[in-house]
Amino acid sequence: MKASVKKIALAVAVSTGLSGMCVQAQAAAFALQEQSASGVGSAFAGGAAEGADASSMFYNPATLSMRKSAQIVGALHLATPSMTFRNEQSQPALSQPLGNEGGDAGYGNFLGNFYLALPINDRWAVGLGVGAPYGLATDYNNTWMGRYQALKSEVQTINVNPAVSFKPTDKLSLGLGVNWQYVHAAFSSAVNYSAALGSAAQNAAGAGLLPPEMIPAIMGATGGLDSVSNVKGHNNAWGWNVGALYEFDSATRVGVAYRSKIKHKIDGTVTFDNPSLDGVPAALAPIVGSLANGVNGAALYNGKVHSDITLPQTANVSFFRQVTPKLDLMADIQWTGWSSLKELTFTRTNGSVLQSTPEWFKNTWRFSVGGNYRFDDHWLLRAGAAFDQSPVQDAYRTPRLPDADRYWLSIGGQYAFNKQMKLDVGFAYLFAKNAPIHENAGNALANGTLDGHFDDYATVASMQFTYTF
Repeated sequence: MKASVKKIALAVAVSTGLSGMCVQAQAAAFALQEQSASGVGSAFAGGAAEGADASSMFYNPATLSMRKSAQIVGALHLATPSMTFRNEQSQPALSQPLGNEGGDAGYGNFLGNFYLALPINDRWAVGLGVGAPYGLATDYNNTWMGRYQALKSEVQTINVNPAVSFKPTDKLSLGLGVNWQYVHAAFSSAVNYSAALGSAAQNAAGAGLLPPEMIPAIMGATGGLDSVSNVKGHNNAWGWNVGALYEFDSATRVGVAYRSKIKHKIDGTVTFDNPSLDGVPAALAPIVGSLANGVNGAALYNGKVHSDITLPQTANVSFFRQVTPKLDLMADIQWTGWSSLKELTFTRTNGSVLQSTPEWFKNTWRFSVGGNYRFDDHWLLRAGAAFDQSPVQDAYRTPRLPDADRYWLSIGGQYAFNKQMKLDVGFAYLFAKNAPIHENAGNALANGTLDGHFDDYATVASMQFTYTF
């Protein structure tokens, strides 16, 4: 009976000493531009004004008015990001080896889009767009030096966007859409179980429940132990978008568009893969077992969690000019209100904070220019370039998505089989400047310090089929 009482007391002591332990589950900016293959080829220059096909409704629903016949568009993209960490002065966590550089955290993902445009008459048209405006996939090996900051991160979205356009005059078109958006997120990271046991032992000794001279033996016998936390959640929410298109003449037009914030209330679960204590010497096993029970019961236990996240608003201004019958020139400016995401906090159902990560994203701009060149009635060449600001500030960068300012170089083309069927392809190479990182997930002792930089680049290969009825 005395042993049981002592275990309970140890567990209580542990529960008062874990407030500094950080269970990492964070996210970063992961907006996707890949909404059409025709847009990829020109770096999405003129996205809200060109109106090349029904896919342009994502950037400006007013462009639906340009469709004179019903049209369907289907696109498939293969995005292959590369994110490689280069260590400089990283420090190991308490009772843990430093680990390796993690390998390439990026891996290929397929994305798809579908669009349908239906003109009703000369003034009205309706449409439907389905795609993925946000996505993330990074994966480090389990023994890398930033494992307490991030292991695997995945965000998947589906956005369903019915829209309508109205043309009050021959030159002006207006558009309105609603958006139903589903998001699923999954984040995993290691938790320094050895440090948790050490913290619990120190608290138990401070409470007079454990001889202080036993702490070195306990820490020596439990070094190198990790748990793994897995946070998964999902939600669906509504937003809206509007746009306008003004045609100065048959060759020149300007488009403006706005897409609203979407507030998600993520409901999910956290689970822990806590380690076995089979390797602990028999003489220490009862005490270490009591400490482990306290750690597991006070902090590293499975349960439900929730988080509120606001995905940003965007605004676009686009220009299109047909310079000659063969040559088009385009430009686009996009503003994104990322400052709506200041921190990401996961809270348990009892009100306790599982983890809170400061993000402090900044608002960003994206600038793109591009052009089309028609060789004949069948072949068209596209090219474009863009500068895409990152919302991530150096002081708050995390390995979930080690984002930095990006540059796009794009090329693409179209082959028209006839007036009804067209095939588009696009390829983009995205490269970023070095992304420095100095991050410890809120506790350098328990989590170590990730100190170095990331080398980032990505490729996007796209294919699209368009059929006009």
